[in-house]
Amino acid sequence: MTYTILGRAVAKEHLSMGVLGSIAGFVLYKNMGSKAGAPKTVAEARQAVPINAGSSEEELFIRKFIADAEKEGAAGSSKH
Repeated sequence: MTYTILGRAVAKEHLSMGVLGSIAGFVLYKNMGSKAGAPKTVAEARQAVPINAGSSEEELFIRKFIADAEKEGAAGSSKH
């Protein structure tokens, strides 16, 4: 089956491939942005993310939890 567009016969296969190609091109174009906002090191990431605790006890608990999780992660990665 063909469609007449601007006086020319266009096959439905060509129309569908054009639509799919346009969508893929748009998605690729939108994902090509720079990622400059991401921190490069763990220390930069720690400074970039604030701990919004309601009290000093809660902040101490969060910091202790993070330190324990980092110790477990470091110990777990050395086992393999």
